Amino acid sequence: MTALRPVSAVEALAAALRERVLSGDIEPGAALPEQELSARYGVARPTVREALAVLVHEGLLRRERNRSAYVPVVTAADLADLMYVRRPLEELMAEAVAGRRVAAAEAALDRLAGLPPDAPWADVVAEHMALHEALVAAAGSPRLDRLYGSLAAETRLGIVGLRHVYEDRHELTAEHAGLLRVIAEGTPEEARRAVGEHLRWRES
Repeated sequence: MTALRPVSAVEALAAALRERVLSGDIEPGAALPEQELSARYGVARPTVREALAVLVHEGLLRRERNRSAYVPVVTAADLADLMYVRRPLEELMAEAVAGRRVAAAEAALDRLAGLPPDAPWADVVAEHMALHEALVAAAGSPRLDRLYGSLAAETRLGIVGLRHVYEDRHELTAEHAGLLRVIAEGTPEEARRAVGEHLRWRES
């Protein structure tokens, strides 16, 4: 029998705030004053402070001296630069993984496809990230894994901005199903080209 680990108030609050940030409920640039969060969630300010620190560490929030934590704004220029860095990393992955099925990525796709229409966008973000991270992990390079992981927070925040573009989530699922199919069945060059096309952010 596996014992369930109790969730602390800090973890619970961090999870609630994380979902709101990744669902777009808390808009980019919005501040998260400790006193307001304490009152809203009925927890002590030290609990709020610790929960915010968790999200700052994850890169989902930023904090500056004498200023409340806030959601960073990911601009079009930020996204362009993010893709500039992500593309060669994922192209390396594509060349390494081409001709193979990646079970963990397929499982993430299945979970993405199975999300109900009213699921929070944060769940979409989580499965999207799980799919791409599984592909990178399948390349078998710890350094590639670490480099890709360093971009995770900005990538997640960037995907938040796509929630209005993919109002029909089946379209997002279909795009990733096509990507996995090319990677599994194509040549390294075909897989590389498919990844390059996939990493073109659509305008919202």
